[in-house]
Amino acid sequence: MRSLRRHRVLAAVLLCAAAVLAARPTAAESGGVGGGDGGVSPASVPVDAGVSAQVARLFEEAAVATQQYEAGRRAADRQRTQARRMEKLLGRERRQLAAFNADLGRIARAQYREGGGMPYTAQMLLADDPDELMRGQRAGRQADLALDKAVTRSRRAEARFAAGKARAATAWRRLEKRNSELGEIKQDIQRKLEQAQWTLQGQADASVAAGSCRGAVRLEQPNPSRTRPWVAPVESYELSAGFGSGGERWSSRHTGQDFAVPIGTPVRAVGAGRVVKVSCGGAFGIEVVLRHPDGYYTQYAHLAAVTVDLGERVVPGQWIGQSGTTGNSTGPHLHFEVRVTPELGSGVDPVPWLLKHGVRL
Repeated sequence: MRSLRRHRVLAAVLLCAAAVLAARPTAAESGGVGGGDGGVSPASVPVDAGVSAQVARLFEEAAVATQQYEAGRRAADRQRTQARRMEKLLGRERRQLAAFNADLGRIARAQYREGGGMPYTAQMLLADDPDELMRGQRAGRQADLALDKAVTRSRRAEARFAAGKARAATAWRRLEKRNSELGEIKQDIQRKLEQAQWTLQGQADASVAAGSCRGAVRLEQPNPSRTRPWVAPVESYELSAGFGSGGERWSSRHTGQDFAVPIGTPVRAVGAGRVVKVSCGGAFGIEVVLRHPDGYYTQYAHLAAVTVDLGERVVPGQWIGQSGTTGNSTGPHLHFEVRVTPELGSGVDPVPWLLKHGVRL
């Protein structure tokens, strides 16, 4: 199971109801397939992408904003770490300077005790060995010069580290400010996305209530050349109810695998195939069924919108709809089934089936 990578799940616990609650398809479900690739779809015409496209665009904008926000946060953390490192170096330089000053004070006091307070000429006249005195004075001056140089170097280093600390702190504050702005942009996009998601869901609920499909919306598709032969039905998700699990909302056992995803999440064809059913009524709400070349069928249910028409051929990873919570559903998710026939009751566990095709959930 993979954790949710890009979108936050809107409901903590998402359950799906199987179509076993309905013994027969309703009139709105007359798009079911009697056998093979045949089938009749409710009358529908293509519709303008409208809110579906808005949701898809806002998903992308939210993903970009999240990436920028996270990058800014990491950069701010690095600058904060650099500022703290500069502060430690500056503290060390200050301690070294204090030690140098203490050494200088001890030498000055020692020189005073040894006659350093007398004029240099008087020291020479009173000295027993003037040559020795001169050598001592020369050594003292050299020591003073060395200390002066060390103190100068330390003070320059202190100034350098102080300037570095100030620059790092300034950069950190600038990044924090920018990240705060990015956070506000991200929240604004999230608010717009949530509003558009529920508008899309409202349109879907109206279609289900009327028993009339809105028709396929046409969205900009991902690049098919970058898609493997088999993929998961959604890109980012959390697995919820699994195949065969029990629940009070099912008359027997759960017939598929649920993927907890927000409303409007692009739903992908797991492999190449042909659309053999598009319906928008009954327990599954808005659903799409594909037939694959190996004879298996895959179902995608509780959708908020479809992006394909009956009879259309699809490629792996193609967006065939957008997830929702239509039909007998307690929260936004995708109900996914793998069947040996197009009809309910012929399902197999989707997880090992996908694994055989190289898709690990």
